[in-house]
Amino acid sequence: MLRVLIALALTCLLQPAFADERAQTQQQLDATRQDIAELKKLLGKLQEEKSGVQKELKGTETEMGKLEKQVDALQKELKKSESELQRLDAEKKKLQSARTEQQRLIAIQARAAYQNGRQEYLKLLLNQQNPEKFARTLTYYDYLSQARLEQLKNFNETLRQLANVEKDIAMQQAQLLVQKSSLDTQRDELEKVRKERQQVLAKLNDDVKARDQKLAAREQDQADLSKVLKTIEETLARQAREAEEARQKALIAQQEAEKKRLREAQADTSDAPRKPVKSTPGALVSSSGETFGGPFAATRGKLPWPVDGRLLARFGESRGDDARTKWDGVMISAAAGSQVHAVHGGRVVFADWLRGAGLLVILDHGNGYLSLYGHNQTLLKSAGDVVKAGESISTVGNSGGQDTPALYFAIRQQGHPSDPAQWCHAQG
Repeated sequence: MLRVLIALALTCLLQPAFADERAQTQQQLDATRQDIAELKKLLGKLQEEKSGVQKELKGTETEMGKLEKQVDALQKELKKSESELQRLDAEKKKLQSARTEQQRLIAIQARAAYQNGRQEYLKLLLNQQNPEKFARTLTYYDYLSQARLEQLKNFNETLRQLANVEKDIAMQQAQLLVQKSSLDTQRDELEKVRKERQQVLAKLNDDVKARDQKLAAREQDQADLSKVLKTIEETLARQAREAEEARQKALIAQQEAEKKRLREAQADTSDAPRKPVKSTPGALVSSSGETFGGPFAATRGKLPWPVDGRLLARFGESRGDDARTKWDGVMISAAAGSQVHAVHGGRVVFADWLRGAGLLVILDHGNGYLSLYGHNQTLLKSAGDVVKAGESISTVGNSGGQDTPALYFAIRQQGHPSDPAQWCHAQG
């Protein structure tokens, strides 16, 4: 009979803790599902942006290919122009050499003619006894002089034409160089754009990969949370059944005991004088009245903090950039390995790792009051242990994905979060 009552009382005591954990787990599960939906939406946008960048990159690289082809063609034209210019320069040097030689011969002839002056013609006139031969000689001299002048004229015209051709080729070469410079500039600009697009694409690929990994982690968290929630629901259902069965058994046992007492009383009255009967109260004794050092409700504003440190997050503040979630406890900065003390006497009902809280200790202080200590480095107590106020239960750490060592401390009152600052006095 007593064991049944104790089991019933323990079940009633632990059920609020599981109900509170179930509500918190459900809230985390809903937040995770919303995060997954947002991540999938963001991944869709990233994929669209990535597709657009790839399309622009394709157009840029295609245009660069065309420009490269044009640059190659211009370079070939430049080489042809340079070869033609070299050929003309060689021809020009030959003609200049021929002109120099011709000028030398003309100079010799002119000097000889100057030295002889008109004496040659006088000699011819005096020495020639045949007038016809003399006329032919004069005609010959005229033809020779005209031929020399015509040759010199032709050489000068050739040089003039060569100069014009050289000028045209130089202009053409300058134009080709300008075009090549312009194309090189465009190619450099396109190359710059292509590198920028590739960098953007690489960043998008990294973002997509990171989002994919985060999405996969969130989906895994969702699966884990679903398992935890299912376990909690099954535990609550089982506890409800066991509590009801225990209540029925206790009620039946109490009824049987009352019937037996009545029968014994009737038997006694038949054989003995009637005496006044004292009624025995039938109230059930529940372990939920156990306070482990006094009622927790009477300690408001008097409890010590579990660890010395600075408050990093206060009750009710937004958790990071996510305005949807609020702190249901406080975060206390402390050195790793610092001792964490129970703020009040109680029984350990949970001492294990929990997603989002790391290594977590939950103390039951009776009458629906719980205190939670998370992100520990080590756990010094196990489920079922009874601890006194001020006793060390764990050490400060950064388990559960925290960047720096800190203690998560929370208080539950009848299944609802309560501000620890209203229960703990100011630290000295």
